[in-house]
Amino acid sequence: MKNLDKDKIEQIVRTRKQANSYYLKKSKVFQSFVDMEHNTYKDGELSKKQKELIAIGISVVINCESCMEWHIKQALEDGVSEAEIIEAIEVAIEMSGGPGTVSARFAMNVLEYYKPV
Repeated sequence: MKNLDKDKIEQIVRTRKQANSYYLKKSKVFQSFVDMEHNTYKDGELSKKQKELIAIGISVVINCESCMEWHIKQALEDGVSEAEIIEAIEVAIEMSGGPGTVSARFAMNVLEYYKPV
């Protein structure tokens, strides 16, 4: 993994924690969003794992690096395999064409960052 992406991933994590702490204290709208997020990712007709895989694919298609970092980490914590995550990334590449291959590079680095040593 490129050192630059390692630094970027760590900065995304730091900034998310700072922003969450700030907005949870000051914004009812942000709190509502967090509540919606928690409800969205609960097991239902689709499992949390399936929902995380969908979110990974969407994150790659829209090139949201912060989203990729969060949802790949969540998926791994939920027991999703590297192979399953790669398949979700492959679906995103197919759905978005060439731009998806660019986003997939960052997703690869996030996956490598969180893989056990």
